[in-house]
Amino acid sequence: QLHIVESGGGLVQPGGSLRLSCEASGFNLDDAVIGWFRQAPGGEREGVSCIGSKGGPPYYADSVKGRFTISRDKSRDSAKTTVYLQMNSLNPEDTAVYYCAVGAEFTTVQALCVNPMPNMDYWGQGSPVTVST
Repeated sequence: QLHIVESGGGLVQPGGSLRLSCEASGFNLDDAVIGWFRQAPGGEREGVSCIGSKGGPPYYADSVKGRFTISRDKSRDSAKTTVYLQMNSLNPEDTAVYYCAVGAEFTTVQALCVNPMPNMDYWGQGSPVTVST
């Protein structure tokens, strides 16, 4: 059983920053893609940023390029890893529930990230992010 624990969401003013954390544990994550997805009220779930396990470049949605940075820490325990999403220059359009998800890396990181629902197997509970004055 894979466990995902998210933290770091909250309320921030436009132009501010937040850092989301996703701790995944439970089984071997050496070949897993981990990503952040978001869903605004009335909207579809979209891929924000994903990072693979093989050292290749992460994927970023066009709307967050240059503002968000994803990083992945790997502990000595291959069954545990933490992924961070540093979000800078936030604007009201970034308001959404942010979900961390894990999937097998059987294709490109971008392909998995832009089409998450059939590909990402495990999902966190969601962290609300609100950007408002």
